[in-house]
Amino acid sequence: MGKTFQKPLALADTITHYCPGCTHGVIHRLVAEVIDELGVRGRTVGIAPVGCAVLAYNYFTFDFQEAAHGRAPAMATGIKRVRPDLIVFTYQGDGDLASIGMGEIIHAANRGEKFTTIFVNNAVYGMTGGQMAPTTMPNQRTTTSPFGRNVDDVGMPIKVAELIAALQTPAYVVREAVITPKNILKAKKAMKKAFEYQVAGRCYSFVELVSTCPTNWGLTPVDAVKWAQNTMLPYYPLGELKTPEGKPAPGAEH
Repeated sequence: MGKTFQKPLALADTITHYCPGCTHGVIHRLVAEVIDELGVRGRTVGIAPVGCAVLAYNYFTFDFQEAAHGRAPAMATGIKRVRPDLIVFTYQGDGDLASIGMGEIIHAANRGEKFTTIFVNNAVYGMTGGQMAPTTMPNQRTTTSPFGRNVDDVGMPIKVAELIAALQTPAYVVREAVITPKNILKAKKAMKKAFEYQVAGRCYSFVELVSTCPTNWGLTPVDAVKWAQNTMLPYYPLGELKTPEGKPAPGAEH
């Protein structure tokens, strides 16, 4: 009888430090599967900045670099320009990428740097204490918005994928989710496409993943999935926003 399950070679054999119900582990596996399937493990370099994924290097069997908070795109730019033969990706949360690192990601995308960004959007700062992030939903309670996000004071949540897609520089920009099995399958398909564009040397690619954070949301893992489905997905629509071939028709992927 053949195996029905096998751990990806790109995924390390170690115990996770992530909270129960956290979707970082799911995303890690998807990254590892895609790297294995593309046969590029020996020349892949991941970059993790500050955030819940600060220890991401523990979970993969390829090279990883640590960047300062928000500065992963700058480090990725340097590595990819010096070694264009490498497959380089940044792995960033919403607090890191959309706040302190917003300038970095916008300009890297606008320059068309040929690396890939995996952007984990769970609508809150994770590791640093559950503060309000640029992606925090209206009226969502956090440690720095205990009465809920007041959009009159701080504005609406930033739709980062749409922001990146609005740039003229050719790129692959997509948003998927990792909250249901169906979502996860589509997320892997999008992630593989993003890395394929990099392997072909075509463009910068950006994969946003709507995720959960039960601990900082104050919910059980099951309730966190329901909250993400009911609150985040209507505001953060899923699907491809931009491809090198042109923007797809609305609903083309879903």
